[in-house]
Amino acid sequence: MSSPDGVPSSAPSSVPGRDWYARPVVDVARDLLGATLTRRTADGVVSLRLTEVEAYDGATDPGSHAYRGLTRRNATMFGEPGRLYVYRHLGLHHCVNVVCGQEGEASAVLLRAGEVVHGTDLARSRRLASGVARTDRDLARGPARLAVALGLDLSDDGADVTHRDDAVVLIRPPAEPVPSAGPAGAPAVLRTGPRVGVSGDGGRADLFPWRFWLDEEPTVSAYRAAPART
Repeated sequence: MSSPDGVPSSAPSSVPGRDWYARPVVDVARDLLGATLTRRTADGVVSLRLTEVEAYDGATDPGSHAYRGLTRRNATMFGEPGRLYVYRHLGLHHCVNVVCGQEGEASAVLLRAGEVVHGTDLARSRRLASGVARTDRDLARGPARLAVALGLDLSDDGADVTHRDDAVVLIRPPAEPVPSAGPAGAPAVLRTGPRVGVSGDGGRADLFPWRFWLDEEPTVSAYRAAPART
């Protein structure tokens, strides 16, 4: 249940501190599934439940923005965990990540998709202003749509998500992390696979099966491989 400001009523006890993010990126990515991200603006409040994420692990990961080191664009990734890393993709749209791991290691989790659970009218109006939103399941189905629905852009790069009363706050799921498999014969609750649109070794499912999503969740985005290199 959410309070009038859109933050689940279980807060603040379930607002992870910075040490919760200072863990291996794959562990944080798994544990973010089912978490709630809330964004407050002058226009209102939008909250969504995360249903799909991707992990990126800095210098050890050829798919990561930080693979070749520190730049002006990726500087937030090298900072303290528990902050947003927001970047503009191909000059067209924004993508939102949560920095994790130890400071200086530049790992982050891309927030790929979610279900809007509070502020649906505001999220819908934002999406309609920027393009087509055919159904409510599509409001935050994909990283660009997620950023639009929440009203996040480059000005939010570095925002802290570890404080209950800040403009952006993340609430972890009320239960234990979702299992990777259910009882015999039952569908898995959590699925893993290759990351979307990542080329080269970073896109290999055997090396980096670091896309995580909730099984049978309609807000999860469609998988697309990177275009073949010619």
